[in-house]
Amino acid sequence: MNSATAPIMTKDSPGIAVNHESTLHFLRKIISNPLQTIPPEAFHEPLVYSDIGGKPRIYLSDPAIIQDVFINKADFIVKGTMVQRILGPALGNGLLTTDEGSNWRRQRQSIGPEFQHARLLDFQAEMIKAAERTRDRWSALGSQAQIDLRHEMMLTTFDVIGETMLSGRQEMDVFAIEQDIATYLKAAGWLMALEIMHAPAWTPFPGRRRSMAAARSMRQAVVAMVARRRKENSRRDDLVSRLLATQDLESGKSMSDEEITDNLLTFIAAGHETTAQGLSWTFYLLSQHPEIETKVIKEIENVTKGQALRPDHIAQLVYTRQVFSEAIRLYPPVPLFTRKVVKNFTLGDFTIPADAILITPIFAVHRHTSLWDQPDQFIPERFDPEQVKARHRFSFLPFGAGPRTCIGNAFAMMEAVAILAVLLPVFHLVYRSRQAPVPTLQVTLQPKHKLYIQVHGR
Repeated sequence: MNSATAPIMTKDSPGIAVNHESTLHFLRKIISNPLQTIPPEAFHEPLVYSDIGGKPRIYLSDPAIIQDVFINKADFIVKGTMVQRILGPALGNGLLTTDEGSNWRRQRQSIGPEFQHARLLDFQAEMIKAAERTRDRWSALGSQAQIDLRHEMMLTTFDVIGETMLSGRQEMDVFAIEQDIATYLKAAGWLMALEIMHAPAWTPFPGRRRSMAAARSMRQAVVAMVARRRKENSRRDDLVSRLLATQDLESGKSMSDEEITDNLLTFIAAGHETTAQGLSWTFYLLSQHPEIETKVIKEIENVTKGQALRPDHIAQLVYTRQVFSEAIRLYPPVPLFTRKVVKNFTLGDFTIPADAILITPIFAVHRHTSLWDQPDQFIPERFDPEQVKARHRFSFLPFGAGPRTCIGNAFAMMEAVAILAVLLPVFHLVYRSRQAPVPTLQVTLQPKHKLYIQVHGR
């Protein structure tokens, strides 16, 4: 059956789960916490149909369906205007936000070599050094000091980005950038709601002025750095130099300063924010599961023999990697992503119409009752190699799916393992609150309130 003969999918289509939430109720949720807009049916149905703002919104929770859409039907979908509406003011038109196929491919080809395996291995020493600086900072706080864990992980992962991508943290004001990112992301719910309502970009909303000022501040800092480096005209072994020197294979054109700025902001903002959130949730989960924490520490000690962590140790820390994978299964840093259908295509027995919005609710896929035993439990052994082989590869999507899978996924995994392996043998983190942290979506998945943790030396 093809799109010429298959009926259009609607809320009345037989065998299709439907969520009947009103547009008004949906908008209230998206402003307060967009994570709540994932329909409950998405946690146990393969596909859920809803109609919001006069447009079909189709939630894809079945791995086989997700694979079909993102691999076989990739030419029928685009990122759409939602991503640009939310992230464009800060990140411009870089690798994450651009929707133009040729522009995306050109940027991906220019940046791709920076994330090849051999290059990533060169970064491991700097990842370890950044984690050791955090270790030293925590040690100086004294016994049972209380820290804002998310803030600390943001500093650590920004440190990694600074040393590996920018040839040093001195290139940027870390604290100012972190504050700008946090301020900007607070507007995410409003930006999503306004896009769904097709409101113009200038539409006022609470916090808009602060959010846009933060975006301008971020961009100005990176624009100034790029101009400084171009004027300096010296070759350093970092991403900035590579982007300044890169040329398109077909046209021979260099990347413009604006394109370089957009992509640097993508790696600075998206790159360190997502890993920081994943690490924050990992440390929280380990504080609630001391038996798993003990097993991780034992593995680290067995691999390092009690010595300082070395780059060649990272690949050997198999269980530590499984722990991080399980944490980002439960709390995926980017818990959903959307695509817009640009041309009718067939999905199963139905035609998905052009202009429909497809949502992959990763948070629901990762907790789907038909995909995972005890889906809400923290069980790192799920990522034993044999269990991974037995699952559909699209059942675990912390870095997205299809051709536009996150280019930095291997970087993030190495970084997370290195940071865990440096900090866990030295510190026991204690979460004192009786209230479990509430996950909220502000582009990334983060605790609704600050995640305060007590740091105890071992």
